[in-house]
Amino acid sequence: MQIYNRQQIARRVNLDQAALEVVEAGFAALGRGEVEMPPILSMNIAESNGEVDVKTAHIRGWPRFAIKISPGFFDNPALGLPSLNGLMLLFSARTGLVEAVLFDEGYLTDIRTALAGAIAAKHLARAEARSVAVIGAGLQAELQVVALCLVREIQEVHVYARDRAKAEVYATHMRAYHALPVTVHDSASGACAQADIVVTTTPAREPVLRWSDLPRGVHVTAMGSDNPHKNELEPAILANADVVVVDRLSQSQALGELHHAPGLQREVFELGRLIADGRQARTSAEQITVCDLTGTGVQDTAIANYAARLLGGLT
Repeated sequence: MQIYNRQQIARRVNLDQAALEVVEAGFAALGRGEVEMPPILSMNIAESNGEVDVKTAHIRGWPRFAIKISPGFFDNPALGLPSLNGLMLLFSARTGLVEAVLFDEGYLTDIRTALAGAIAAKHLARAEARSVAVIGAGLQAELQVVALCLVREIQEVHVYARDRAKAEVYATHMRAYHALPVTVHDSASGACAQADIVVTTTPAREPVLRWSDLPRGVHVTAMGSDNPHKNELEPAILANADVVVVDRLSQSQALGELHHAPGLQREVFELGRLIADGRQARTSAEQITVCDLTGTGVQDTAIANYAARLLGGLT
């Protein structure tokens, strides 16, 4: 059995095209029905503003499956600690024996989440999309934009966060480390006004994005709602958008944005099925498309298998 820490993993696994292709292959396998993936085991720890999720999946034909334990404690920044943590256990799909412990402290989750956002934009955003608006100013607000650069030629970033000081820090960081021009806005509507792609990256309990905020032709990726009490999108967005996509329909209905739109009468696509079928859900430049990402075990198994190959010691 191999044990790898965050530093070892981060030296090998990055936001790059190879990692994107692996996670996309996992989504495609899910769309083809080649994945065993049970519902998420989720537990809230209300007195500490915390939650713990356990996710797993087996992709038929892949050598290993992962079980991920992912705590999120959202008051941690005030203690000088990260909000997210965790690890992945990697098992042989042939014998069930533990082959590796990836003590990544949530790093691989951050990577695969950002890549999923890029994959959603790859299949749903307009080909000429250049401008992205980000709601939120945390780590995913950075990584989502970096990952988007793998699939679109991002030329400008607009950001809105409830804490303007954090938005200003984010803007300075993005300019310095990623050479991207960033404009800080005082409202979500202001940030979205000129956007081709909008990404919501918050743990919000009430909508941070309204239907009236969205220009025609925009693509929206919502990645913050992964628990029944979280909600980033006004239900009118799901009702009025031209195309609505989720990573897993049952998860979005239980944990994601669909949970907050009961009785929604419309067709909802799964991202993996669109990829597997080679289907273009967007059919015109004027359409508004939405993708709700709740985070799936197949993403974890895909990125964990990829990490194991890069780290060596496992074939």
